[in-house]
Amino acid sequence: MNYRFLACAVLLAFAGVFSAQASVVITVGHNDDDDAAPGFSFTNVPSPSDQDAATQAKFAIVDGAKEPNGGGVEKLNDGKTPTEEDQCAENFYFKSGTPGGRLQADLGSAIEIKQINTYSWHPNSRGPQVYKLYASDGAAPGFNPAPRRGTAPESCGWTLIAQVDTRSKDPKEPDGGQYGVSIFDSTGIVGKYRYLLFDIGNTETEDPWGNTYYSEIDVVDANAPPALDKPVAIAAALQTFSFETSDGQCKITFNATADPKMKYWAENKMAPVLAEWYPKIAAFLPSDGFVAPTHYTITIKPFDGVAYTVGTNITVGKKWLETTSPDDAVGCLVHESAHVVQRFGKNKYCTLSPGWLVEGSADYVRCFFYEPQNHGADMVWMRKQNPAKIRYDGSYRYSANFLDWVTQHYDKDIVVQMNTTMRQGKYDESLWKQYTGKTLQELGVEWKSDVLSQLASGDSNQAN
Repeated sequence: MNYRFLACAVLLAFAGVFSAQASVVITVGHNDDDDAAPGFSFTNVPSPSDQDAATQAKFAIVDGAKEPNGGGVEKLNDGKTPTEEDQCAENFYFKSGTPGGRLQADLGSAIEIKQINTYSWHPNSRGPQVYKLYASDGAAPGFNPAPRRGTAPESCGWTLIAQVDTRSKDPKEPDGGQYGVSIFDSTGIVGKYRYLLFDIGNTETEDPWGNTYYSEIDVVDANAPPALDKPVAIAAALQTFSFETSDGQCKITFNATADPKMKYWAENKMAPVLAEWYPKIAAFLPSDGFVAPTHYTITIKPFDGVAYTVGTNITVGKKWLETTSPDDAVGCLVHESAHVVQRFGKNKYCTLSPGWLVEGSADYVRCFFYEPQNHGADMVWMRKQNPAKIRYDGSYRYSANFLDWVTQHYDKDIVVQMNTTMRQGKYDESLWKQYTGKTLQELGVEWKSDVLSQLASGDSNQAN
């Protein structure tokens, strides 16, 4: 975890005929990819609130276009934050390939503003925040509540409050992660305003992916009762716990807010297994210079599916978790934890790794490394499957079986070597011939022939 601190002085024009100088302070909190977690907890910036003054505000696009895959402006003040680092629909962001835009927030009436806090989360260039913040009470002659780009807000009744740019100045420091920006005044009051205008810019223009994922915008009323300044994270905290792995190198956070009754299972069944096995998985899938993530999260969520992993965030389906066996649920999270260690796709210019190999490798870790005694993908399991569906690229357990066969017959390090190339973004199908002397297709044909032969003979020993 790290934070950045900025301070600037600007001229604030307050309501009425007078003006005064005051020091506006901009504090930037930053959690890198490994430390980011639901709840947006920073050491120097408040967590998002679900009862601040912006909750009842009306947000509107003044200029620019919303990204069709993203959430609407209501995501900015719904009191909810994303649970993952790349959750398009839970963030507002301007259309990809466009130069940002302008947003207006109408608080309904002029209030004395204590703070304006903005939050964002993305693993790459859409994480940092770049914008100018203007404010107005709406009383100035010629006030324009919705100035489009090309019109200087200062010319139509707006006051510049702050300029924000949280991008790293060090090219070696990644910009991805979670950001919280808090804008306040050293005198205690930013000003008495009804309207806020965010002139939002790109973080980069090398590709279309430079528009920030804005997760929430809070406005703190200086006269609001203390009870109204309640962070969103409090509700989740009662059903959230963290534990360290056995080697002390990683913290795992489990969020059972969506299904509190699963917290007991997580603490007593899941946590001991992952505490022991995450370091083993990290040691099993090494590569030069690679350090496995030191923090990841597991969140229960209501959706139709089993589980998925994005970066260092695992999401588990509530309905599936309630219907499967406790041991199967743990095995599933071993599979997903393997995805955390795989750490593919961190470089946006990487070649795309084949999905069957990504999932097959994770199931190899689960079925042949973690729980081989359960026969989850070996010939015992194969006997229960439809022979017509046996394909090396059938993904998950089929592909895990294929990888185990290649390991036993051609190259004992094939899983590690393929994982390394995918992690580096350098996977190429020709590597199979380089490592084994045969093409992927040749290996697939030979493996399937061997499997069908064993099925016909009644032999369940894959090593033969």
